[in-house]
Amino acid sequence: MKDEIKQIIKESIEIKNKIILDDLILNNISKSIDLITNALNNRKKILFCGNGGSAADAQHLAAEFSGRFYKDRKALPAEALHCNTSYLTAVGNDYGFEFIYSRLIEGIGNPGDVLVGISTSGNSKNIINAFSIAKEKQLKVIALTGETGGDMKNESDILINVPSNDTPRIQELHILIGHIICQKVETNIF
Repeated sequence: MKDEIKQIIKESIEIKNKIILDDLILNNISKSIDLITNALNNRKKILFCGNGGSAADAQHLAAEFSGRFYKDRKALPAEALHCNTSYLTAVGNDYGFEFIYSRLIEGIGNPGDVLVGISTSGNSKNIINAFSIAKEKQLKVIALTGETGGDMKNESDILINVPSNDTPRIQELHILIGHIICQKVETNIF
């Protein structure tokens, strides 16, 4: 059992080491930090979306911005788009689940806001639809995905694609990357 546990930890470390050596991924994390910092400094908001575990990650990261990360400081405008269950069930029922995020972006997205979509496959139709509307409304779009980037890579301004096809390992790295972004944005602003 211990050897199996060690192997899982080693797999996670291997993916982290791949990211450390990947200048494109590191540059895209840095670009995301700059983009979010600039948006917040210009009184814009950060919106997050995902499905399943990625929805939990979206909510977690939104809370890091709107609550606090390391510093006691003023709240930053950040929101996970899936938290209103009445809205989700109404739009899912009336229009279809693939439109739950795009309709909300249509309603509350403003030019200069940033939409962060989280999907291990990069192929979540509801996130791709949200990206499409976000671009029409002049929001900036960051995609956190797995290795291929899926269809989200073509719809994003910045792609951060974790070099793995293993869903739990990708999700672990999404939170690490999200925490790096939160920490650096908080430091930049405060």
